[in-house]
Amino acid sequence: MFLNSNQGDFEMKISARNTLKGIVKSVELGAVNAEIVVEIAPGKEISSIITKKSCENLGIKVGKEVYAVIKASSVMIGID
Repeated sequence: MFLNSNQGDFEMKISARNTLKGIVKSVELGAVNAEIVVEIAPGKEISSIITKKSCENLGIKVGKEVYAVIKASSVMIGID
């Protein structure tokens, strides 16, 4: 994955195995946190809660291309 920084292009390496590219559909800023909704495929969305400061530092805005990076020690399955 190649990203652009203020110092030029670089290749980001991360330990997370699940990286989903998408477009920011909404940003809801709170006093401390921000809820970011990312469309990863037509009609498929994933949301994330990050700090408001991180949202500002990353310049996250509706329409921006971003990556949802998922790292979890377990994945649970539920049924009705």
